[in-house]
Amino acid sequence: MAQIVSSGSSSKAGSRAIDQTWVWFNGDVMQYGDVHLGLMTHGLHYGTGCFEGIRAYWSAQHEQLFVFRLEEHYARMEQSAKVLRMKLPRTPAELAEITRELLRKNGFHQDVYIRPLAYKSDEVVGVRLHDLHDGFAIYPVIMGEYVDISRGLRCMVSSWRRVDDLAAPARAKITGAYINSALAKSEAMENGYDEAIMLTGDGHVSEGSAENIFMLRNGVFYTPPPSDNILEGITRATVMELLTAEMNLDVRERSIDRTELYGADEVFLCGTGAQISPVVEVDRRTVGAGTPGEMTMKLQQLYFSVCRGEVKKYQKWLTPVF
Repeated sequence: MAQIVSSGSSSKAGSRAIDQTWVWFNGDVMQYGDVHLGLMTHGLHYGTGCFEGIRAYWSAQHEQLFVFRLEEHYARMEQSAKVLRMKLPRTPAELAEITRELLRKNGFHQDVYIRPLAYKSDEVVGVRLHDLHDGFAIYPVIMGEYVDISRGLRCMVSSWRRVDDLAAPARAKITGAYINSALAKSEAMENGYDEAIMLTGDGHVSEGSAENIFMLRNGVFYTPPPSDNILEGITRATVMELLTAEMNLDVRERSIDRTELYGADEVFLCGTGAQISPVVEVDRRTVGAGTPGEMTMKLQQLYFSVCRGEVKKYQKWLTPVF
């Protein structure tokens, strides 16, 4: 029987037969093995879909599964769908409750990654967005670390430039646009690196293949602005608040040049999948001392404490499942 496979699967998380996992598919709760999509489905051929990545964290202390910033993810997905002339089947609040029910039905007691997917469902040939029907699904997968967040990442600046807002809107999580990320990620890994850093068309730092980026220089954290073709990350917004409110550090949005990364005191990538991932090398140049940065690791510890419900002030960001 097929098993759940994710690029960030952890042996500690265990495994589950994916065919028996409960999913939400076009209004029905059904098992993954009973879901079928036609070979001609429009979204498969033309990338006409959008998605979200959401994490749920198991807390042994609370004996609870907490979904992190659940409704905010669906609110962002609603905006992505609007770009593609799509409409989600429920409101963000209703989709959040459906997700809770789905996780309860699966009985997860470990960290889980949740993937909502909206797509053009017609089985037709012809590229367009108008006069097509929308399909929608939510499926969960057991997931550990997407990348190694403890030892630090070795990154290269990719030869592939970040997709531009005038070509495929970067602030929307459009399925087809992720070929841009896939090209950069494979280039990096096949050249012996862990991750890619992508530049904008005019040469400014944008983000990783699927993560936002932060740089510490002289006591200030800098991160590229939305105008540099970044995805406006929910983890990014979380990090900015934690750095300022809890760690009393200055955070500024501004364009970053490639060589600034070489002289940075610390660099990290962040996102739902990557969480808080320290970078120790860029283009074979060590970042700081060449080890995960002190501020980055403090932030990482704080972030996980927040996600697992250990910081009362930020329990507002958590949706309990059970």
